[in-house]
Amino acid sequence: MKPIITNPSTGDSQTPMLYFSSLLQSHPSYRPAAERLFAALDTIEMEYRLIDGTRDIWVRDFMPVQRHDGSFVSFRYEPSYLKNNPELQTDYRQDLSAYFSLLVTYSQIHLDGGNVVFSPSKKKVIISDRVLAENPDFVTSELILTLEQQLQAQVILIPSLKSDMTGHADGMVRFIDETTVIGNHVPAKNGLEQRIQAVLRTYGIHVIDFPYFYSPKGSAVGCYLNFLQTPEYLFLPVFGVPMDTAAIVAAQQLFSQIVIPVNIHEIALDGGLLNCISWEIT
Repeated sequence: MKPIITNPSTGDSQTPMLYFSSLLQSHPSYRPAAERLFAALDTIEMEYRLIDGTRDIWVRDFMPVQRHDGSFVSFRYEPSYLKNNPELQTDYRQDLSAYFSLLVTYSQIHLDGGNVVFSPSKKKVIISDRVLAENPDFVTSELILTLEQQLQAQVILIPSLKSDMTGHADGMVRFIDETTVIGNHVPAKNGLEQRIQAVLRTYGIHVIDFPYFYSPKGSAVGCYLNFLQTPEYLFLPVFGVPMDTAAIVAAQQLFSQIVIPVNIHEIALDGGLLNCISWEIT
């Protein structure tokens, strides 16, 4: 078992590390998927740690965002979809910052980390337009300019899926390189994916279809592109269905990392996948 951060006096310095919430181990419905993930990490001897004191498992959303220069920015995690569930809103500054020794700038903008999709250089970032609804007091141009300054990257705004509770970009696109992303393969005309492609083309970014299948509202089962990517490995969510094979093959063909499939079905049923439950210092 890997160490759990429990004592602020033993806080981490800014060294490369992969983190997850300790709730993955303690929550009965999440534990089977978490054990498969941790077993995969242990097999390749990848070090990771568990963060104690989080209010839910979606650490990507409330932990600080690391910029290309290595520094961090922490956005306000008070999403509208949790307005009636304050007990689920982890405040990094109040709840967790003492556990870490990080150079962090605190922003007044409401933005979930799952809605921040960086290019490999971190000089470009894709964010869904849900950020506009979450920050109604900002003029759009002012909000984008401020985000570009705080993220140190060119902001590319794409349409969000209105029926998705979170509207996060990391369920819709992921970068392969600076000018190429993968997107969910949905055979529809003039749908969301086509509108996303049209926006990205204006920035010179090409979209490659990636395997996907629809699940009932609230479930993330079928969204293969919400993977966990490290410099050497790509941990691909799979669900124990025939399409898993096509997703594995596609990932192997498109990415340079070693692809490691992880059945994440139990966690996916609750609306998130491998990128959602992970956070890293690079």
